[in-house]
Amino acid sequence: MGVAELFPAERQEAKPVDRITIRRPDDWHIHLRDGAMLKAVLPYTAAQFARGIIMPNLVPPVTTVAAAQAYRERILAALPAGLDFTPLMTCYLRDDTDPDEIERGFKDKVWVAAKLYPAGATTNSHAGVTDILGIAPVLERMERIGMPLLIHGEATDPEIDIFDREAAFMEGSLIPLLGRHQGLKVTVEHATTAEILDVVREHRSRCAATITPHHLVINRTHIFQGGLRPHLYCLPVAKRERHRLALRAAATSGEACFYLGTDTAPHVRGAKEASCGCAGVFCGPSALQTYVQVFDEEGALDKFEAFASLNGARFHGLEPNAGTVTLERRESRIAEAVAVDDTAVVVFRGEETLPWSVA
Repeated sequence: MGVAELFPAERQEAKPVDRITIRRPDDWHIHLRDGAMLKAVLPYTAAQFARGIIMPNLVPPVTTVAAAQAYRERILAALPAGLDFTPLMTCYLRDDTDPDEIERGFKDKVWVAAKLYPAGATTNSHAGVTDILGIAPVLERMERIGMPLLIHGEATDPEIDIFDREAAFMEGSLIPLLGRHQGLKVTVEHATTAEILDVVREHRSRCAATITPHHLVINRTHIFQGGLRPHLYCLPVAKRERHRLALRAAATSGEACFYLGTDTAPHVRGAKEASCGCAGVFCGPSALQTYVQVFDEEGALDKFEAFASLNGARFHGLEPNAGTVTLERRESRIAEAVAVDDTAVVVFRGEETLPWSVA
């Protein structure tokens, strides 16, 4: 049973639009991994998006200018002929990150932002930040040079319920950080709660949030619908239905502080279907089709270009892409999985027939 069967389509437009053309979109949150996985998944992102912010949580993580340059070259080398894609690199913050290294990489245009993983919050984050106050010199330098901070906004105290970790981080870390660093540009990545959306709105002049396709489609019940569904498990985990509806309202609102970030995060099938399965949803092949379906259902196709192609570029001080992409109301069948060596990565909404296609 697919997601479409688990959660029926919602409100449709009275007068359907069957075809839309928008500026070529960007993905402001991508996990490409490395090696064979990178080669397998990159074509699906590059086929849909012109640019993408590349997450730095490799093993070892991307913590230096040299490491970011080398990773960027591996990505470009893996890009299939005929596809045009620009990787936007980021720095993985640690307790001992050097502010001078941060500034050098930003001024040399090696990386466009820095990523804050609370230590232990998600995949390959154990080398992340243990105390946000401890990296104040780095954040002050970023504030001064105009370098954005991208945050995985979850508390890591094991005593905090997993469904409350975004809220706990918001109260205990995000709001105080915004107060201390009032010139710092901050993106709350993969927002999952109504409350975090309100905080972003309150600080919209310098704060934004990315919203994933899967958090627009599933709530926490879907992970357990008819049994445990490991390929719907991600961090932050999907929340209650009221939060899903708030995310849909925010994404389709036209507000400039919300924009597209898929958080596509591939893991091989065995790592997901395990006694301790990895967190991550691989949505690269079905991302645009899912987003446009949501905007269609919400009667907001006229706002899709801003969300997908304009708001993120504006927040990061970049020009929108020159090219265009056309989406049309034509059924598309999504492959169940993508091969990686002798195994595979299961695709979000794989084996479903979706109502929209990328033309």
